[in-house]
Amino acid sequence: MNVNQWVRIFAGFFILLSLGLAHFSGQIDLGHVSWLWFTAFVGVNLLQSGFTKFCPLEIFLKMAGVKASCA
Repeated sequence: MNVNQWVRIFAGFFILLSLGLAHFSGQIDLGHVSWLWFTAFVGVNLLQSGFTKFCPLEIFLKMAGVKASCA
């Protein structure tokens, strides 16, 4: 795994960890529909893209004409 993958894995993990800690400490209620589910979606996407090298945003950016990096 390269550095980019590890960054995605750690970022996704810490997003999900912070949501979980806030939920279980009673600060937020993930049982109701809220924008926090969008945050959870981003965290899960970061985590899975670190392992699978598949990121849905990359598809949309390539379709929009954004060039890939050289490195």
